[in-house]
Amino acid sequence: MSSLYQHLRSDIITAMKARDTGKATGLRSADAAIQRVAMDSNVEIDDALVIATLRKTVKNLRDANVEFAKANRQDLVDQNEREIGWLEAYLPAQITGDQLAALVAEAVASTGATSKREMGKVMGQLKQHPQADLIDFGAASKLIQSKLA
Repeated sequence: MSSLYQHLRSDIITAMKARDTGKATGLRSADAAIQRVAMDSNVEIDDALVIATLRKTVKNLRDANVEFAKANRQDLVDQNEREIGWLEAYLPAQITGDQLAALVAEAVASTGATSKREMGKVMGQLKQHPQADLIDFGAASKLIQSKLA
């Protein structure tokens, strides 16, 4: 069992003891998602599985916030933002800004891509990068589109 997962489990207990029901519920949902993925995939829970599951959960919460904002449900947006904050504490910092721009420029140059039709090659190159798990591919996609004609 991963140390990251054990940390999450201990934080659930801490939140329950502190009677922080919102945080306990949010973290328990994440725990359930991690266990579900592990059972469905028939794999042990390790840090990579925890990180991948939490990233997907955060992405889903952000996507839901867009819909909640359209429906003028600020209460649900605020609740999701709190949960995102709790979950991001377990995630390594993502590559952004100048460092991401440098990686994208390097990938574009190494693939020789010149048009948006070749965007898949550039994304494939980025996914092969040793730090691919830290790349925000949504932001990378926008950068690639701006670089390719």
